[in-house]
Amino acid sequence: MSDFAYPLHEECGVFGIYDRAGTEDVAAAAYSALYALQHRGQESCGMAVNDDGVFASHKDLGLVGEVLTPDVLARLPHGSMAVGHVRYGTTGARVRANCQPIEVNHRKGRMALAHNGNLSNADELRCALELAGAIFHTTSDTETIAYVVTRERLRAASIEDALSVAMDEIEGAYSLVLMSPQKLICARDPHGFRPLCYGVTEEGVYVIASESCALSAVGARFVRDVEPGEIVTIDRQGIRSRDYSMYKRHEMCSMEYIYFARPDSDIDGCNVHAYRKESGRLLWKEAPAEADIVVGVPDSSLSAAMGYAEASGLPYEMGLIKNKYIGRTFIQPSQELREKGVRMKLSAVRSIVRGKRVVLVDDSIVRGTTSRRIVTMLKEAGATEVHVRIASPPMTDPCFYGVDTSTYDELISARKNPEGVCREIGADSLVFLSPESLLKAGSRKELCMACFTGQYPTALYQSPEEANKDVKC
Repeated sequence: MSDFAYPLHEECGVFGIYDRAGTEDVAAAAYSALYALQHRGQESCGMAVNDDGVFASHKDLGLVGEVLTPDVLARLPHGSMAVGHVRYGTTGARVRANCQPIEVNHRKGRMALAHNGNLSNADELRCALELAGAIFHTTSDTETIAYVVTRERLRAASIEDALSVAMDEIEGAYSLVLMSPQKLICARDPHGFRPLCYGVTEEGVYVIASESCALSAVGARFVRDVEPGEIVTIDRQGIRSRDYSMYKRHEMCSMEYIYFARPDSDIDGCNVHAYRKESGRLLWKEAPAEADIVVGVPDSSLSAAMGYAEASGLPYEMGLIKNKYIGRTFIQPSQELREKGVRMKLSAVRSIVRGKRVVLVDDSIVRGTTSRRIVTMLKEAGATEVHVRIASPPMTDPCFYGVDTSTYDELISARKNPEGVCREIGADSLVFLSPESLLKAGSRKELCMACFTGQYPTALYQSPEEANKDVKC
């Protein structure tokens, strides 16, 4: 993504594991999986382990390796189940209290819940719960979900029944992993906004994760994606599922394929790398450029750049090098520091770009400030022309489903047409991928493309103009 200093954030990643035989170190497995999901959230992480109905947990602000240290893992029980989470906060402040999983004690037992997404009716639900006597300890959507499920559990025959009723009340994007004393349960919203899948190891250990790359990290075989509107339960009797919604769509967030997910993940039947590569091929068909080389912005744009290069016949070159020791969420408070941050994170390879007409392929443009900095960097390194090609449509509208996009004022394509954006970033030409080709790249019939079209799949409960997009998960 072009906006290194102000990137889109990956929101959250969830993981669950159930070991009926008791042979697996579930805490160690959860650690490996969360490490594989680190790209989805670098603000905080945590896990809860179930040892014969007794829960033990640890969570804090920081990266997986910083929070779940060897000493911490050694103190957690062996257990038979675990739930884990990595977070970038969209709804709720960046404080320790909002770290997940969220744990709740109630008359019928205990529950640990991890959530990826964003509720569009969170404020309404929270207000109703508070009026009924609920006391909130966090500002996270996840606690709201936990309280709705708990309320229903007190009058339902099973945790699955409670979750099913709760999901009829909750609106927006959510992929959930829930651990009770006896069961590991996962669910996905009826639109399928956020990814969720499960797999199994050779030893019969079931695992649930936001992305299939986490299954591979623990040696599990991918079985299938959790379907939109589906609840999957794992316990001593095995695995089973039920539908909780008659209204089901496959409106995966398009940014999962464009930017968020790891290239080695398979989501809803599409490999992410293959999807991005095909987007690059289609981008060339829509926007060929007379140039000498193709350069991708590391890391999420490299697959699209490869596809563009193959389709065009132009050589693919590593014209930009990323400093891997600067985190993906490197954010600075001032424009001056943000631009310095770009120089720290990226550098142009002068010997490759000098005297060349460069096609610069990127996955998206949010604010445009960093795109401008990269174009300038390439020209200062000797590129004679820089033709920018974006493997997604112009981002014109804020997101309400778990992507930390900005207000209209901060989205450059909400204020300027492509020609205006081109002038703003200093490129010699600029073309965005069409929405039709974005669908075609993955042979998709539908995706959530609200940030590109302004067509929101659910009710918003407030207008986009009124929504505060600075705090969103």
